[in-house]
Amino acid sequence: MRRHSLGPLLTDLYQLTMACGYWRAGIAQRRACFHLFFRRCPFGGSYAVAAGLEQALDFLEGVRFDADDLGYLGSLTNADGTPLFAAGFLDFLRASEPCLDVWAMPEGTVAFPHEPLLRVEGPLWQAQLVETALLNLVNFQTLVATKAARICQAATGPKGPEPVLEFGLRRAQGIDGALSASRAAFIGGCAATSNVLAGRVYGIPVRGTHAHSWVMSFPSEREAFERYAEAFPKGCVFLVDTYDTLTGVREAIEVGRALRAAGHTMVGIRLDSGDLAELSRAARALLDEAGFPEAVIVASNDLDEFRIAELHRRGAPITVWGVGTRLVTAHDQPALGGVYKLAAIEGADGRWQPRVKLSESPIKTSIPSPQQVRRFEADGIFVADAIYDVTAGVHEPKLVDPEDDGHIEPVDVDLAYEDLLAPVLRRGVRTEASPPLPDIQQRCRRQLAKLPRAVRALREPDRYFVGMEGTLARLRCRLIEEKQ
Repeated sequence: MRRHSLGPLLTDLYQLTMACGYWRAGIAQRRACFHLFFRRCPFGGSYAVAAGLEQALDFLEGVRFDADDLGYLGSLTNADGTPLFAAGFLDFLRASEPCLDVWAMPEGTVAFPHEPLLRVEGPLWQAQLVETALLNLVNFQTLVATKAARICQAATGPKGPEPVLEFGLRRAQGIDGALSASRAAFIGGCAATSNVLAGRVYGIPVRGTHAHSWVMSFPSEREAFERYAEAFPKGCVFLVDTYDTLTGVREAIEVGRALRAAGHTMVGIRLDSGDLAELSRAARALLDEAGFPEAVIVASNDLDEFRIAELHRRGAPITVWGVGTRLVTAHDQPALGGVYKLAAIEGADGRWQPRVKLSESPIKTSIPSPQQVRRFEADGIFVADAIYDVTAGVHEPKLVDPEDDGHIEPVDVDLAYEDLLAPVLRRGVRTEASPPLPDIQQRCRRQLAKLPRAVRALREPDRYFVGMEGTLARLRCRLIEEKQ
């Protein structure tokens, strides 16, 4: 049996029944174009950070049905006991190979509603089949990368960015959720993770201190700190709130003096409970008075971007942040809400036939035709994005709001721009190796730095304008009228 979790059965049953239906209808091999996108930004913000592409490509390269897969599908039955899938369809799956073409926003790219994160083209049955897995892989990591970016933004103090450590393994949604969250959190800007397996698999720096149980395992707090200092003299961060916090700080100072006498340096202390603003100020005063101005104060305990921003507002001298549950579970919004929609299908003449999905809610009416996203910038700041039909290009100096066709925004098409969707898969094979994870993190930082400050605001941010190029907007209107 395949042990890899990313086989073709990582899907919803209806994807397979539709694939079988396409096969029976004789259209399974017609070329189709789908887009993966989201309709609303998470966390009340105005942007998202694209992530999860690496795992999506791993999946797409492995869409092959082995004997065990086919045996399982052959065992499924209808209510009357007859086989759910025809033997001919199983033979069709047995002979199939990965053959999709994919264009994608590079991981770490800032993305906005209605913009395709992925454009998937290929045989209708296979492009349909991969929908569920792609949404699973991209939605979650994009959500967590976005949360991490917001938290890291909040953790920018008077002297600049402060390290955010991802501490969420024990509260994550299962093993894979923990690994994916650690990876996505690093893309979003976290400096390190407590997850040792994520460190090994993805090369993310690993960090950690000790638990309250360490302190409780010794007769006194002082002895616990002394024994820890003996074990790790070059990396001592003492958790000081097992009993009385400020007493714990004083004990840490005494052990810090012994470390200094032995030629080592106490790295700092960690606060994990209580009023973090008041306790950090008191701890800072004790550390400075004792001659440890370089000792850092690490804070943890259900932190997120809003609590960190509030602690900064209150003047808390915390310079390292351990963030766990609210990051890896995306606590205040547990799902991105990404969707995957058919945009075009190949006609008998080999040309694309655009498709549109209608809805009484304007936000749910899809955009037809194979799409590209062009991002304009001026003086190093992003100005607007244009979604355009790749078969038509960009010609008009105005963009139409996808959610309000009456709203038109002018744009200078002569500005510097970047087309965001790049080819990443050709006939089921990667076009090139993926960039190292630190490079993806740096792309995220550069992208965020180019966003207008008001768009990056944690509360009540300005909306970044994304519009349809005029030719595409008119096509969409025509298709809507034809379907009504």
